[in-house]
Amino acid sequence: MSTEVEVPPAESEAAPPSYTIEQVLTGVAMALIVLVTFGNVLVRYFTSQSFAATEEFSIALMILVAFLGSSVAFAFDRHIRVSFFVERMSPRARAFFDWLSFAVTAGLFAFIAWYAGLLTWDQYRFEETSPALGVPQWWYTVWMPVLSVTLVLRLVVNRLRRRA
Repeated sequence: MSTEVEVPPAESEAAPPSYTIEQVLTGVAMALIVLVTFGNVLVRYFTSQSFAATEEFSIALMILVAFLGSSVAFAFDRHIRVSFFVERMSPRARAFFDWLSFAVTAGLFAFIAWYAGLLTWDQYRFEETSPALGVPQWWYTVWMPVLSVTLVLRLVVNRLRRRA
């Protein structure tokens, strides 16, 4: 017979939290922004010249971060909302405005997906190139419709989970 008492593991020893794919990609994109910008600063400091392409990459990556961050916010129901008024409403009115918010948000991102898709298609079709690097411009804009569709799907999945 043992007198040792089993102690549950501390929270720090517990399994690490799992991250969504959006969180991982946001971290990677932010790390790339830091590396590209820091590289540009070093080059300017030591050579008095700048990499013109770094701004292209930074802007494209910031668009990625914005869409991915929005997806994470919606995934965890942490998006910005005006709760002051909604909390003072009846449950029925609250449910109505919750559905209205869902419909408007999903519609907005569906609209962005459609028109960003048209923009990307035009850039591909007319062989537009980026100003600094001369790479196809659609390489940068293709992520807007893809991530907008992802956001709409994330919204629908969250809405279905709340109903269940």
